[in-house]
Amino acid sequence: MFERIPKSVLVGVVLVAVFLALYAAYTRPWYFTDYTYLGGILFLEILAVAIWMYRRVFFGFVLLSFLLAGLNLPVGRGWAAARWPVLGVGAFVGVLMVLKHRGYHFGFFHLAAFFAVLAGLISASVSLNPDVARLKVLSLLLLFVYAATGARVAVPARETKFFHALLTGCEIFVGANAAFYALGIEAMGNPNSLGAVMGMGAPILLWGALLGGNAYRRRLLLYGICIFLAFVSHARAGIGAAFVSSAVLCLAMHRYKLMIQGTTLLIIALAAVSLFNSGFIASLTSSVVYKNNSYGILDSRVSPWQSAIDNIRDHPWFGMGLGTTAASGGPEQEQGTFVSSGVVTAENGSSYLSIVAGVGILGTIPFAALLLLLISKIVRTVLFVHKSGAIASPAFVLAGVMIAGILHAIFEDWMFAPGNYLCVFYWSLAFIFIDVAPQGRLLGQTVPWTSTPGHRLSPTAPAM
Repeated sequence: MFERIPKSVLVGVVLVAVFLALYAAYTRPWYFTDYTYLGGILFLEILAVAIWMYRRVFFGFVLLSFLLAGLNLPVGRGWAAARWPVLGVGAFVGVLMVLKHRGYHFGFFHLAAFFAVLAGLISASVSLNPDVARLKVLSLLLLFVYAATGARVAVPARETKFFHALLTGCEIFVGANAAFYALGIEAMGNPNSLGAVMGMGAPILLWGALLGGNAYRRRLLLYGICIFLAFVSHARAGIGAAFVSSAVLCLAMHRYKLMIQGTTLLIIALAAVSLFNSGFIASLTSSVVYKNNSYGILDSRVSPWQSAIDNIRDHPWFGMGLGTTAASGGPEQEQGTFVSSGVVTAENGSSYLSIVAGVGILGTIPFAALLLLLISKIVRTVLFVHKSGAIASPAFVLAGVMIAGILHAIFEDWMFAPGNYLCVFYWSLAFIFIDVAPQGRLLGQTVPWTSTPGHRLSPTAPAM
């Protein structure tokens, strides 16, 4: 982005910035003894460096800022507000990058995203709390703009590095959560958040393990830890998302033996634990299947689902406004004006019922179009890999993540809550997935993904 700027100009800018900093330190020294000001200066410096290396680091910076805002750790303080400037700057610079290259393809998926934001604005005009609804729509707009520009900019001519970094980041994340769990620290805030992130990370680690290479054993071990943490969370949605997405990957890759071996190993592990703890199976059945005091498998979901259905009946066509749905027929329970919760909770019901209640039946049409287009790409990608055996295609692992997210969102409300790290992670990868999926387009060219004998990614994408 800055390669055309003369070095003399850059040096001059740096010297002027240093001079201004020294002048401020001399005239207003108290600014440099206040932790708030120092933290703000440090944040601006990090943001400037991220912009400077936009293609290489900004995608990870966006994900990290939203993740830190949702962690139950001291390091996350302050990021609840800082994540929005990061996303806004990322969207702005992403638009400039796309306008500069003028080669990025925009199709029906991007048009559906635009109409989804428009539907949110219409619902906000009839909302009981229009100001909050408009800010929620603005946050969704920032997310979609960044995902359609900045997230896509990070991939062309860097496919191998990008997806290797995604896989490495997932390994570090799962390993860190395992370490926190061993220390008795609930870093994700609640069990549902832990189950959600493990459910989304499972297909990434399984794909990385099946690529082979020197990291095979490490990634397979981390995949096992990921499944273990999903079980520890007792979050059925996360467990189901991990297992279904993993099963689809195995079936598409003709790894039937691996799927049977993994299932058998899990049964043996559960049986072994039950030998030392006679009440383990009963406890697992009670806490996972029936959710303790429930008498039916879905009894714990009846109340939030019924609440959402009641809201839909009260406001069927244009909804109550995005993110302003009243809970249990009572007063609105907001988590902030411009922010959404960074954690996943068990009482939010379903992303799909929530969006229908928020924007109404008519407003749901573009959101449904987004999901249908994603599902069609998933089916096409899975069939392509099943026939060709090109398991190294990054579209394949993204298809696994998309499957896990679509299934998990049936039982938890995060898919259209832009303040949630899962929402940002999911839609950023979704817009990339539309590009790299079979018959997708990247920089205006068809992307024929292939797999070499060494399982390295070898796309014929244009050079940077």
